[in-house]
Amino acid sequence: MAEAASSSSSSDSSRLTLTRVGVEVDPHSLTDSSSTPPKYTPNQSFELEEQALPVQPVPRRHPWIGRVQRALWLDHPRVQRVWRYVRGPRPKVELPDPTPLLYRTFHPGRRHYTVALEPALIRYTRPLTNPWLFVLLAAGYIIGFAFFARAQAFLTPADSFIGCTATYWAALDGCGLDGENCMPFDNSTFDFRCPAQCSKVVLQNPRTVGDEQVDFVPLIVGGGDPDGTYRGDTFICAAAVQAGLVSDTRGGCATLQLVGNFTDYLPFSANGLTSLGFPSVFPLSFQFLPTTTLTSCSDLRNEALAFNIIITALLFLVLRPKPIVLYWCLVCIGFWHISIFSQPMASPPPLDEAFKQFLPTLFVAYAFWRLAFRFTIPAFRKAPIEASVWYLAPYWTGVLTNLTLDKIPIDRLVGSDITARPGGLAALIIIILILLVIVINQIRVIRKTGWLPWYLGWYIAGGLVVLVLSQLPGLELRLHHYILALVLIPGTGFPTRLSAIYQGFLLGMFLNGVAAFGYDSILQTAADLRRDAPLGSDLPTFATNSSNYNSSLPFLDQTIFWDALPDGDGWDGFALLVDDVERYVGTALNYSLAALQPGIVHFFRLAFTSSGVSGDFTMAATLYPNGTWVDPAPGPS
Repeated sequence: MAEAASSSSSSDSSRLTLTRVGVEVDPHSLTDSSSTPPKYTPNQSFELEEQALPVQPVPRRHPWIGRVQRALWLDHPRVQRVWRYVRGPRPKVELPDPTPLLYRTFHPGRRHYTVALEPALIRYTRPLTNPWLFVLLAAGYIIGFAFFARAQAFLTPADSFIGCTATYWAALDGCGLDGENCMPFDNSTFDFRCPAQCSKVVLQNPRTVGDEQVDFVPLIVGGGDPDGTYRGDTFICAAAVQAGLVSDTRGGCATLQLVGNFTDYLPFSANGLTSLGFPSVFPLSFQFLPTTTLTSCSDLRNEALAFNIIITALLFLVLRPKPIVLYWCLVCIGFWHISIFSQPMASPPPLDEAFKQFLPTLFVAYAFWRLAFRFTIPAFRKAPIEASVWYLAPYWTGVLTNLTLDKIPIDRLVGSDITARPGGLAALIIIILILLVIVINQIRVIRKTGWLPWYLGWYIAGGLVVLVLSQLPGLELRLHHYILALVLIPGTGFPTRLSAIYQGFLLGMFLNGVAAFGYDSILQTAADLRRDAPLGSDLPTFATNSSNYNSSLPFLDQTIFWDALPDGDGWDGFALLVDDVERYVGTALNYSLAALQPGIVHFFRLAFTSSGVSGDFTMAATLYPNGTWVDPAPGPS
């Protein structure tokens, strides 16, 4: 039986097809002595060999491709080496996950020491990673956040909320002739609530008070007299902080009363703020009362910030949900913290506007996940302590850019803003250098994976699109900080520590931009960017000047003059500000001083008008009580 089995096995193994050139031969036929060996002809062998070894077609390259390569030196060996370096490895490779810093073994001498904080944390907190526990705690967080939001904005009457730039008097001629659009001037009180951090809200364009221009500070005029009288165009909340009635860190409530006409507003400094003086008369003034009837006035943004930081830390360190769940928690917590607490669009927070921005934010955030975050967050699944450090510190820095980047003297990436603010150009250069270092390092990382040509292609295409948009007539390119995040996040989708840091900061900055300001257009008109800055229009000229003013005449008999309208420029009249109040609108070329109060300083600013709309006003001409006339400085006010 053993021999039979062996014979059978040998027979099976010998059933192989022997192939000679051109013919298949059965091995059993070779043992048959009566069979005639096959004959082969050269023709048959050649044909069969050709079928056995099919020739692969060689793709033909168009001649013009070779000519272009030779013309551009693309076939030069050095160019080829550069291209191979830029292209990176082929096939593409995946970067390894970073080795946890807190799980390492050290070998000083003959001994070894192991730091195993990450495994210990994972082991001890594993029972707390149950998904149902996460769902329960998420529901508790939503309820707690709702109570925070209620206490923050919905226990005080909505009409008592004012913003940090709220004022009773509009700039230039905004209140109309004799201020009729800003009445009443007196016999009125107002209970108000201010948000926190109003001392950091400043003028972004120069504002003229008398003959003095100020910018990049809160506008506060007066307050230095015994009754604490402020001019009507003062920022109310900044004045309340200076007067000590409202906390700059927690906001608060106060009550003011309008006291009407007042002369000689005195400057003073208190609580980190300094006011301007104004030595003339103004029709609208206010003073603060010592008490108020409003309650629940504290701004809870600091408490909400501490609460949310603790929650995000617990998500990373203890609960440790799936990476995509963790990512969506960061998106939602950051967005609603900004919308309700740290930088709402208005006071009280407009929830309808917040939800309006929230839906498109979710779509963009999903794109961020697909392009970048899904490649980086999972790389730290064995290092929750590291992940919390690399992500949360830059994330909250980005969420609070209104505070963390407040000291950088750049508000908008607009040439006029950068050059007007002291230190703006130097800050921009430093930021560009930092970005350059970051981009170069990230390019180095991307090249290691072989994906650099793919990324370069998309970024070059996007840059060309932006270049085309920037050339559209009547529009100016505006790079909002949420747009910077949109551009940079796709290049961070790699499992490195620096990529995690970049992702945390850019996500926070994106959320700050869209939650606080919405999706502003990348293209804006000059009027959108100007805000309340000068228009750049023609300026009229005072005919009265320091050489022809007759100080021997009584003050009440004096008249000031200006030059006639220019021909063909579309102007049809004049507007005159006297002591920062519009006192005349018309076509006359003079103004009598008979209605003015003698014995004090007076300031005069003049503008052309067209169909009732004023152009730029001149700087102030100053008339002192002793009859000295000081001509206005050049330029608009």
